[in-house]
Amino acid sequence: MHSPANGQLFAICYPVLAAVGVPANIVAIAILSRGRCGLSRCITRYLVSMAVTDLLVILTAVILNRIGGIYFRNSFLSTTFACIVSTVLIYSSRDSSVWLTVAFTFDRFVAICCQKLKIKYCTEKTAAVVIGMVCILSCLKNIPFYFTYEPLYIINNVAWYCNRKPSFYASPAWTAFDWFDRLLTPCLPFLVMFLLNVLTVRHILAASRVRRRLRAQSNGETQSDPEMESRRKCVILLFSISGSFMLLWLTYVINFLYVRITNTNYFTGFNFNDTKFILQESGNMLQLLSCCTNTCIYTVTQSKFRQELKNTVKYSLNLIAKLVQK
Repeated sequence: MHSPANGQLFAICYPVLAAVGVPANIVAIAILSRGRCGLSRCITRYLVSMAVTDLLVILTAVILNRIGGIYFRNSFLSTTFACIVSTVLIYSSRDSSVWLTVAFTFDRFVAICCQKLKIKYCTEKTAAVVIGMVCILSCLKNIPFYFTYEPLYIINNVAWYCNRKPSFYASPAWTAFDWFDRLLTPCLPFLVMFLLNVLTVRHILAASRVRRRLRAQSNGETQSDPEMESRRKCVILLFSISGSFMLLWLTYVINFLYVRITNTNYFTGFNFNDTKFILQESGNMLQLLSCCTNTCIYTVTQSKFRQELKNTVKYSLNLIAKLVQK
C-alpha cells in the first residue's frame, strides 16, 4: 500500500503549484508586455518569453501530466497518443524555459562585461532572433521522443498509457540520445550559468573598485553613483533568476547523477515508501516550482514592477466591484 501522507503531499502540491503558477505567469506576461517596468526592450523580451515558456510548462507538465494522471486516470489523457504528445510538449517547453534562462544570463553577461559587443548584441532584434532559435531548436531536439514509446495496454482496440520501448534501453544510439538529453538539460545550463555569473561578479568587483577610485579623485569624496546603482539592480535581478533556477534544479541533477553512477533505472510507477522514488519525485516537483518563482523575483527586486502589480490588482478589484454593483 502507498503511504497516505506522502501520496497526499504530491496530490496536493501539484494543484497548488498550478493554482499559483498559471495566474503568476499570466500576470507577469501582462505587466512586462506593457514596457512600464523601467527595463530595456531587450530584457523585457527575454523576461516575457521566459514567462510564456514557464506557463507552457505549468500547463503541460503540471496540469495535463501530473494532475491529469492523479485525478483523471483512464481519461483521454491516459491514451497512448495523448500521453506521447504531452510528453514531447513537456520536454520542448521545459528545454525552452531552461535555455531562455541561459540566454538571458548570457545577454546580461555581455551587457555588463563586454561593452564593445553590447552595442550589437544586446538589442531587441537580437533578443527576438535568439528566442526564436531557442524555441525552434528545443522543439526539433525533442521530436525523437515521440518514437521511443509504445502502448502499455490495448483494450478494445484503444491504446492506453505510455511505455518505453525495449529498444530504447538496448540501442546504443538511444542510450547516447538519452545522455545527450540529460546533459543538455539541465547539466550544461548549470555549468554555463555558474561560469557566466562568476565572470560577471569578478568584472563587477574590478570595475567598482576602479570607478570608486576615479570618482574619489575627481570629487574628493565618495558620492552616490547612479550608473552603479542601476547596474546593481540589474545584477540583483540576474542573480536572483539564475540562482533560483540552479537551486530548484539541484535535486533533479543529484537524482540524475545518482541514477547514472549507480546504473539504476528511473521509477515509472509509484512507491511512496521508497526514498529513491521520493528523491526523484521531489526533484521533478522542485524543477516545476522554478516555473513559478520569477514573478516573485520581479516583485521583490523591481520597484516599478511592484507598482504595476499594485495598479493591476486595484484595477481588477474596481472592475469586479462595478460588475457586482450592476
